[in-house]
Amino acid sequence: MINIIFLGPPGSGKGTQSAKIADNLGMSQIAPGDLLRNAVRDCAVLGKKAEEYMKRGDLVPDDIIIGLMKGKIESDTSSKGFILDGFPRTITQAVALDKILVENVNKDVATIVICIEIDDSVIIKRLNGRRICNKCGAVFHLVNNPPLKDGICDLCSGELILRNDDQLETIMKRLAVYKGQTAQLRDYYRGQNNLYTIDGAQNPDEVYENIKEVVDNGSC
Repeated sequence: MINIIFLGPPGSGKGTQSAKIADNLGMSQIAPGDLLRNAVRDCAVLGKKAEEYMKRGDLVPDDIIIGLMKGKIESDTSSKGFILDGFPRTITQAVALDKILVENVNKDVATIVICIEIDDSVIIKRLNGRRICNKCGAVFHLVNNPPLKDGICDLCSGELILRNDDQLETIMKRLAVYKGQTAQLRDYYRGQNNLYTIDGAQNPDEVYENIKEVVDNGSC
């Protein structure tokens, strides 16, 4: 049994890789974004508090995110461990997570941190070239997976759009936030001797194999 924390900038592929690892190994995947949406939908106490910040476009405070993650981890009954995708994002969250794990997880369960590293230039090309169908949600890429007809979805003939999150200005802001906050976690976990870095510029299958090797060694 093992627990895995995924770190990496937007566009690094950590969401795709963590989902693949979770599916292939039968592990629970826990993402704060999903918990937030569910809490808001269910009108939970923390969800109501989070919604106030989300409506204003502000970042949801650490205490709310930590509360949601704590509740999920405490209720998780998976015997194969869990994967954290998008948490922790700050040192405050990392310290809180350490306490949660000590209180709720068997001391013999290893926790490893996978950090997918990739140059900004590659991230910009990946995200800025992405196009989403505004009708069916299909994803294309101008270089890696272009549509048969420019600007038109192959599946439903809907219009392909560039999301706000994939605009160059937004990408640069997201990278700046990552470097200013989340990137500090590398040093934090390096100090705990459980950080493993993976080259995210490789082919996705190669990235997965590298991650799987780390996970296999860490769960022995």
